Amino acid sequence: MDLHSQILNDTEDGVSASAEGNSVGDGQPRAVGRVRPTRFDAEAAVRTLISWAGDDPARPGLIDTPARVVRAYEEWFAGYRQDPVRLLERTFDEIGGYNQAVELHDIAFHSFCEHHMAAIHGKAYIAYMVEACARRLQIQERLTDDIACAIEDALQPGGVAVVLVAEHGCMTSRGVHAHGTRMVTKRMLGVFETNIDLRREFLSSIPV
Repeated sequence: MDLHSQILNDTEDGVSASAEGNSVGDGQPRAVGRVRPTRFDAEAAVRTLISWAGDDPARPGLIDTPARVVRAYEEWFAGYRQDPVRLLERTFDEIGGYNQAVELHDIAFHSFCEHHMAAIHGKAYIAYMVEACARRLQIQERLTDDIACAIEDALQPGGVAVVLVAEHGCMTSRGVHAHGTRMVTKRMLGVFETNIDLRREFLSSIPV
């Protein structure tokens, strides 16, 4: 059974949340000891929000919206059922004698702010699975740390450097309406933390 099917089954059955079933890659359990709401409960909550916003959830254009929203949430928050360390377990030993830092640029990620549940979207710059960490309610600072620690735990490299550059919907679409404003967060581990020249070389390659 694939991940999406498992999520559907668990949601429909309203399974009890256990420490194992709700832990994430950082080892921090989510909602331990609580009963997970059913799909019916989730759709009812969406209908309540629609009514609270001032519209009629029974009108033709909105009648199927609660079900669509719940399906979207299953995808957006699939990271609660993924362990980023496991996604990094498969590696390839053949590197052709290469012994320099490996950098990955422009890795798009999408997440949701845990304060307002507003969208966060941006790009990651990583030196040696972003999605498993991002598909949860997050703050960018913790997301940066989650990614770096997952890579370090799984690959045990000499160093890890992670930079996230993102726009936050809670700042651009509400509140201060700071359109075009981006938040930059960094996490350096190993040689990238201790070697200033190596850190500077990595940071200078990022167009921020």
